[in-house]
This record gives sequence, structure tokens and C-alpha cells, in this order.
Amino acid sequence: MSVATTLKQERMLLAAVPVAVAAYVAEHALMEQSKMLSFIVAAGLIGVIILVSMRVAHHAEILATKVGDPYGTMILTLSAVAVEVLILAIIMSESTSPTLVRDTIYSAVMIDINGILGIAALLGGLRHGEQPYNDDSARTYVVMILTAMGISMIVPEFIPEAKWHFYSMFTIGAMIALYGLFLKMQVGPHSYFFSYSYPRTERRKTAAEQHADDEEDRPASYSIGVILIGVVLIGILAEFMSAFLTHGLEGSGAPVALMAVVVATISAAPEIMTAMRSALRNRMQSVVNIALGASLSTVILTVPVMEAIALYTGQPFIMAMTPVQTVMVFITLIAAAINLNDGETNAIEGMTHFILFAAFVMLLFLGL
Repeated sequence: MSVATTLKQERMLLAAVPVAVAAYVAEHALMEQSKMLSFIVAAGLIGVIILVSMRVAHHAEILATKVGDPYGTMILTLSAVAVEVLILAIIMSESTSPTLVRDTIYSAVMIDINGILGIAALLGGLRHGEQPYNDDSARTYVVMILTAMGISMIVPEFIPEAKWHFYSMFTIGAMIALYGLFLKMQVGPHSYFFSYSYPRTERRKTAAEQHADDEEDRPASYSIGVILIGVVLIGILAEFMSAFLTHGLEGSGAPVALMAVVVATISAAPEIMTAMRSALRNRMQSVVNIALGASLSTVILTVPVMEAIALYTGQPFIMAMTPVQTVMVFITLIAAAINLNDGETNAIEGMTHFILFAAFVMLLFLGL
């Protein structure tokens, strides 16, 4: 491809550079203005971060296509979790909220399972009826998410504060062990749990699909380089976004968990687009892998990193979910276990998860 074509394709990354420079130069001047202006600037930065993260996810998707499932889905989910952990670590350094990590993980699970999976199954079901997938993958994901969230976000409610560091070290070890076994299954002899053989169909490729093929012809090192540059830009922009959003929301009466929802939404935005495309193409296995895989990776990777930071700094944060959050998680996972037990999804199953997502949004605005 020509240099001009490459620059056009990566225009979102290129545009993010002057935005970051402008935020750095004008940060203090803008902070001295009204809180509304800070909020507007923060919203603009969130939009830029989402666009950059979507470009990162696009190149992760290219790498995923090169290696195929289940490795491909693993690359997609890991890139999203890396962005989430990076933004969380940056915001935690400036935020005084002890529940930020807990609320972010909870929000991510609600968005991934009830939002992504629910809307994808609803739209896909309305178009294709029943959509097949490998039910082994769904059962494996759900039981691991339940175990990981139970250990890291329900049991801590009963741990005395004086002994939190002992349980924190145990949690880190448990999450690493779970993820190690999960990786062994996903890329080892049980990799068939996370894949599905779709019937081959011959059809003429669209211009967009031909363009995607052209991008896939590039070496993998190019996509890896773009991903790394994108993650660095996201980290820089997230630092300014956090400062502006915190200042803009100060004293506004906005829900306490709003910052957590913003972080979860940023990391999930690229996955939403990928999942919707897969559902409309009748490729529900990809949707299941993305939605449930992202939820599992968020819990099982974010928890040990944040717990390690807490142990290092000596400042524990609250991981135990509130009663409302616990109930919502249990309803979500029970519904997922029932809906994803027969190897086919339909619009009704998608609607049940979408209603749970709507309930999550309503509870957010109610401050619960």
C-alpha cells in the first residue's frame, strides 16, 4: 500500500497526537474556566479515546484473522483488557474513590454479557432466527466468571480489614491459576471448546471486504506496532480525560459509578462493533467468545493487577460488591447459564439480557 493510503487509514491515530498536545498545553487554562467546559472537553477526549481504541481493536482483529479462533478472540479480548487496565491504573493514581476498580469490573460484565451479548443475540435472532454456537464454550465461560467474581468480589465482604492483604495475595494466585488453566484449554487440546465450524458459502466479496483483505496482506509486525502506539496514545489521553472529567463532575451530583462506566464503555466499544457484525453475519460463536471472553478476561486479569498495586501502595480498595450489584451479577449469570445451554440463541434470549442491561442503566442513574 502507498504511504498516502496508510496515512489515510491511520488518520484517527494521527489526529489523536495534536489532541493530546492541545490537552497538555491548555489543561490548566481550561480547568480555570467553568466545570461545564471541563465536562465538554472530557466528553471530547472520551470520543477520541474510543476512536483510537477502535483502531487498536481493528488491528487486533487483523491479527486475530491471521491466527484464527480461538487465538483470534484471545487477542481481541486481551487488547481490550489491556486498554481497561491502563486507563484504570492512570485514573486510580488521581482518584480517591475506593470502589473504582470494583465498579469498573461490575460495569464491564454488565456491558459485555447483557449489553453486547444481549443486543447481538436480539438483532441476530430477528434476522436469522436461531443462531448456532458451541455450547461447551458458553458453559466454560459462565462457570469461570462465576468462580472468579465470587472469589474476588463477593467473599471479600467477609474478610476482616486487618487481614485483607493475606486474602489479596490469595486472590492474585487464584486468578493467575484460573487464567493459566483457561489459556491451556483455549490453545491446547481443548481448543475445540471455543470454536465452531460454519458451513462455507461462496459469494462475491464487497469492496469493504476486499479492502480488509488488502490490509491483512501487511506483515503482522505492522499491526503490532500500531497497537502499541495506540495503547500509548490512549494512556496519555486517559490521563487528561480523567482530570477534566473529575473536575467537570465535581459537585454535580452525578452517580458515583459514572467514571467506572466510562472506563468500561471505552474498553468495550470496539468489541461492541465486532460482535454486532458477527451476529448479523450469523456467526454467534464469535459473539459468545467476545462477550463472555471479555468478561472473564476483565475479572481474571484486572483483579490481580489492581490487587498487586494495592499491596504495593498499602492502600486497599473496596472489592466487595454491593447487595444490588451481587443480585444483578447472579441474575445475569443464571440467565446466561440457562440461555446458553442448548447451542443456539434466539431473539427472546437476547431480549432477556437486553432488559437486564436496561435495568443496570436504570440502577446507575438511581445511584445504586
